[in-house]
Parts: sequence; C-alpha cells; structure tokens
Amino acid sequence: MVLRNMLLRHLERGKVDLTVNVDLISRDVTSKIDPNVVQQYHRELSSLATAMGVTMPADWLSLLLRLPEVMRQENETVSEEEWQCIEKAIEEALEELIGFRRQEGEMLQQVLTGKIEAIRSLLAAVEPFEAERTEKIKSRLYEALATLEGVELDRNRLEQEMIYYLEKLDVNEEKTRLAHHLDYFMETLRQGTSQGKKLGFIAQEIGREINTLGSKSNQSGMQRIVVEMKDELEQIKEQILNVL
Repeated sequence: MVLRNMLLRHLERGKVDLTVNVDLISRDVTSKIDPNVVQQYHRELSSLATAMGVTMPADWLSLLLRLPEVMRQENETVSEEEWQCIEKAIEEALEELIGFRRQEGEMLQQVLTGKIEAIRSLLAAVEPFEAERTEKIKSRLYEALATLEGVELDRNRLEQEMIYYLEKLDVNEEKTRLAHHLDYFMETLRQGTSQGKKLGFIAQEIGREINTLGSKSNQSGMQRIVVEMKDELEQIKEQILNVL
C-alpha cells in the first residue's frame, strides 16, 4: 500500500504496472529445505510406485527437491536499508516517467494545435462556395419551374418559399458554433491540469457541427472541404487517446 500510495500521489490516469525483483547476491543462504515436506512427498510417491508396480527412480531426491514448498524462506522481510533503496529507485523511475510524459505532451500539443488550425483554415475556405451555392440552387429551381407548361407562378409566394428553403440550407450557425468549439478546444488544451477526457468531449461536438455542415452543403466544393475536416478530426481523436 505504501508503494501504491506513492504512485497515486505522482501519477494521473493511465494503467501502471510496478514489479520489484529481488536477486540474492550474498553468500548467506536465506532458504532451507523443509524435511517434513520432503518426507511427505516421499511417502506419497513410494505408495504410488508400489500401487503401480514400478520402482522409484534413482534420482528421486533431486526430483523431490524441485517440488513446491520444499524450500522454506528463513527471512522474507525487507530491511530498512533495502526499503530505502526501493523507494529511491521508484522515485527516480517516477521522475523519468513524468519527464517522458511532459515531452510527449509538448509534442501532442503541437500536433493537436496544427490539426485544429487546419480545420479552422478549411472552415474559412467554405465561405467562397456559399454565394455560388445559393445562386446555383436558385437557377436550378427556376429552370425546373420554367419547364412546367400551363402553370402560372405567384412570384411573391415563390420568393417567400425560396427564402424559407435557402434558410434551411444556411450554414452560418454551424460555422459560428464550429469556430467556438475550435477556440474552446485550444483554450482547454493550454490548461495545465489533466484535460484528456474534456478534449474528447469537445472533439465530439466539433464532429457534430462538421456533420451538419456536410448535410447542408449541397455543393461539391463544400463537400470536399467537409471530408478534409473529418479526416483532420479523426486524427485529433486518435491523438487525444494519448492525452492525460
């Protein structure tokens, strides 16, 4: 529990495995043969050999010494000096681990910043297509109506319906919310505390706005931009898994 608490004080999130191996380098023997266990094994093996009608092997003693519980540890406790060495070694390992995490975090911050700025640039690239998209939709509708023979059009009503239809395809709200989410992501990324889960939630909101933008795009140029946004976002989600 002492070692467990030491790890909890220094580390955030993640799965940590700690293994301490002890190698005896002194000449003092810290384990002894337990004769009672050896005798018990011998009686059982002799009885089994008799029942099966076979003789005991010539090296039966060496076989018995390899069986479980034959060797008994005389001293299983760790001395104060050894314990201090263990604590020091673990503290050094923790310092190196935290240092590595910090370096990896700086690298991830650069990568995530680049991806967010790429999405921001793609968002700005949507604007030139919006006016073109609106005019194309109007032209397509007027051309379709012109093919109808014997139908009188109410121009005022047509303009009203056109405005209503174009408003449903308007993406200004999605663009505004997406820009806000991008700013919030960067703001959260710069905070010093553990923000991995929060960044994941913000990435989900970014994805929702990009999907809505794609469903309303109705224009090949905008759709290509949305695909590029999704590609950048998927890479962001993969990298977030490595953020504390």
